[in-house]
Amino acid sequence: MASSDPTKRPRPGPWPPAPESTAMPPSSWAKRTGFRPKFSGETNVSDSGQILSPKPKETDVNVDLESGRERTPLAATTANGVPETEKMPVVASDRDQTVRKRRDTEVVPKATVPGSNGQHRADPLPQVPNPKPNHEDVVGVLPQIVADDGFVGRHSHLKYELRDSPGLVPIGFYGLQHYLSILGSLILIPLVIVPAMGGSHEDTAKVVSTVLLVSGVTTLLHSFFGSRLPLIQGPSFVFLAPALAIINSPEFQGQNDNNFEHIMKELQGAIIISSAFQAILGYSGLMSLILRLINPVVVAPTIAAVGLSFYSYGFPQLGTCLEIGAVQILVVIIFSLYLRKVSVFGHRIFLIYAVPLGLAITWAIAFLLTEAGAYTYKDCDATVPASNIISEACRKHVSRMIHCRVDTSHALKSSPWFRVPYPMQWGTPIFRGKLAVVMCVVSIIASVDSVGSYHATSLLVASRPPTPGVLSRGIGLEGLCSIIAGLWGTGTGSTTLTENVHTIAVTKMGSRRSVEFGACLLILLSLVGKVGGFIASIPDVMVAALLCIMWAMLAALGLSNLRYSEAGSSRNIIIVGLSLFFSLSVPAYFQQYGVTPNANSSVPSYFQPYIVASHGPIRSRFGGVNYVLNTLLSFHMVIAFLIALILDNTVPGSRQERGVYVWSESETARREPAVAKDYELPFRVGRVFRWVKWVGM
Repeated sequence: MASSDPTKRPRPGPWPPAPESTAMPPSSWAKRTGFRPKFSGETNVSDSGQILSPKPKETDVNVDLESGRERTPLAATTANGVPETEKMPVVASDRDQTVRKRRDTEVVPKATVPGSNGQHRADPLPQVPNPKPNHEDVVGVLPQIVADDGFVGRHSHLKYELRDSPGLVPIGFYGLQHYLSILGSLILIPLVIVPAMGGSHEDTAKVVSTVLLVSGVTTLLHSFFGSRLPLIQGPSFVFLAPALAIINSPEFQGQNDNNFEHIMKELQGAIIISSAFQAILGYSGLMSLILRLINPVVVAPTIAAVGLSFYSYGFPQLGTCLEIGAVQILVVIIFSLYLRKVSVFGHRIFLIYAVPLGLAITWAIAFLLTEAGAYTYKDCDATVPASNIISEACRKHVSRMIHCRVDTSHALKSSPWFRVPYPMQWGTPIFRGKLAVVMCVVSIIASVDSVGSYHATSLLVASRPPTPGVLSRGIGLEGLCSIIAGLWGTGTGSTTLTENVHTIAVTKMGSRRSVEFGACLLILLSLVGKVGGFIASIPDVMVAALLCIMWAMLAALGLSNLRYSEAGSSRNIIIVGLSLFFSLSVPAYFQQYGVTPNANSSVPSYFQPYIVASHGPIRSRFGGVNYVLNTLLSFHMVIAFLIALILDNTVPGSRQERGVYVWSESETARREPAVAKDYELPFRVGRVFRWVKWVGM
């Protein structure tokens, strides 16, 4: 409910507003954020990608390409394709009406029509006569709940909203669906870092089981005591680059005995210290101050740089068995793009399950080729190391035998049926200052990633964006969750998975109960050792193909944050362009400095960008300073973050142009039961934080 104090906000004018003949039709960013177009030459584009005419006729139909439904035309809709009427009735099917309960605290919009970034429109939309809709125009399309003080409520087109408890069967089905759709984000990082540390397939299986356990536990903690949004916690790709840099540090190159366990203990120590720093950053309230500097123009290139930074690993690895890797990428592209609107029993399974379906089909093809003898050569054994092979004919085919066959890994056979991951299973963590400093900087990048995810998810499922206190509380708990990840030894920290936001939008599942159910399922699966062994047996070329897809999606999801700003603004275009270009060019300078071409190195070519600490351009008398600066400035995401942060906060620009994130006010949130129920802590735990205003409501 909006505040009734007239001194805080002027009283709304008459509704509908008078037509304004000189008003320009809103472009796509204006539809989504409520901003007025100034110098953006952007074509009017719907949120599903359809180009719309700036002057709709009565016969025009606005179609949502994702859902396959028709909407009312642009001029007669809000920022999310909902008719701008004073009373916004909910149009739903009988099935939805039996599940969704109306919140007794949600109000009917009165006067203002805000954008999805939580800001008022500066001036009213032009009046255009409503066309005559077809009888199926609004079937199944539910309007938003819009408060009169400028914040957008729930996107009621979701099948289940944040606080819905639809029953055990729907929760189980959608919970499993939710986690399967982001399976790649959960399992791919261990498949990369464990072999890089010299670990065996059995070690990979143990780390995968540990990741599943920690992800389940931390997701439950975040759902109950963090931001309370339906976000999955897991190993983020933000931590992959620093983990590889630590793994390839010069002091670890000469070790042979127990190299995996020693490096894992070094990673654990660095993660624990950086996680404690992140927890202090959140629970001390410092995150609330940093929020003033973090906007979509900063978040977009930073997260995009995370996905773009691993280009040297993706396709070079995939090319070791091109006929398998290329097929997997093509299958995923066909499912996720060309067949995305095909529904089976009312569910777009090809879009939702593109990654696991592509993996299963490609794995089956590789298995058939292996059994048919396509990768079998006379007197050659794929299990014999390449260095021990004498025959020249076998040396010629050893790469294809290792990377194309599906039976080279014995992880599934050797893994136990039951195993419980436990803290410090690799030994006592080792703490080093220079490694901890690198991870502390990366934890700030992870927090920036989470800020964008919190805001985007709240626009999908919650009644309002979270308050700065709720956001600080979420960042603080993510730090505690990363401490758990460090103690158990996952190799990376735990943070909000950016891909989760896209999954919510696609599956239309916003209930936190489904995420909690899936987290419990992950915990149970982590106790079955064969599950980790099965995942560890995925051929390397398929892992590389999945990573190509996941990193491309991560780059796109990062850039999608620009929809909250004036995407066509020359100011923003220059800032994002400079950030992305220099995020690729500056690290290349550090990574290539002092490297002799064709030099013999024990490090594989795709990992050589992470050995910069041994040859970087910064060479002072202090070895620790050299290590930290050379390593940090070789990270693409760090360069993108620094450039975007400095430029966005120093180059003049209006709040509308910058797309400044707007968060709910604490006092207003406390007065509104709907907002309080979305974000308040359960079991009366919130009473503990009453005296700490910056981490409460």
